[in-house]
Amino acid sequence: MTEGLLLVGASGLAREVLAAGITGVVGILDDDVERHGTEVDGVPITGPVSDAVRRRESLLVCVGPSAGRRNIVRRLAKVGVAHDRYATYVARSARIGKTVTIGAGSILLDGVVVTADAAIGSHVVIMPNTTVTHDDVLADFATLAAGVSLGGGVHVEVGAYIGMNASIRQGLRVGEHAVVGMGSAVLTDIPAGETWAGVPARLLGVST
Repeated sequence: MTEGLLLVGASGLAREVLAAGITGVVGILDDDVERHGTEVDGVPITGPVSDAVRRRESLLVCVGPSAGRRNIVRRLAKVGVAHDRYATYVARSARIGKTVTIGAGSILLDGVVVTADAAIGSHVVIMPNTTVTHDDVLADFATLAAGVSLGGGVHVEVGAYIGMNASIRQGLRVGEHAVVGMGSAVLTDIPAGETWAGVPARLLGVST
């Protein structure tokens, strides 16, 4: 790892990461020119996202929506920012099992519990007080909002979003870019690109 850390995106997620006590942050990159020269919780916004190419610090993409994180990572990859530039952040209050794997760029915030043999991909965001249990798999760019509970053996595919306080029954699959509404109880697989919500969760729509 290079010395120092740059957050990418002057967002609510960046504030969450700073509030959780991350250390070593030397600046924030954001494309909003009007925010350059200002600060987020005492950390300066130093320039646009493209500055990551000429800077040497490690990077942590703090953009809440899965698609936004993916687009920034792809954009930076096209100009030569390698996978090994990305840091991983696990809050000190998180409890992570010794057989858990976590990919580069992922963020696990306060009170997150991940138990046995779970696999968390790259650039995954897990918000506070979420429980990820045995043999769960979270693919790249997945997002779990605060208070989510996953039963054992759940697969959350690329870019899927699980809303606040939703629960997923064991052994199920949430498809790529699917959305689960907050407070939902998911009792069946959710196909890619669909939005489900309710108790039990039912189909609300399909992304175009």
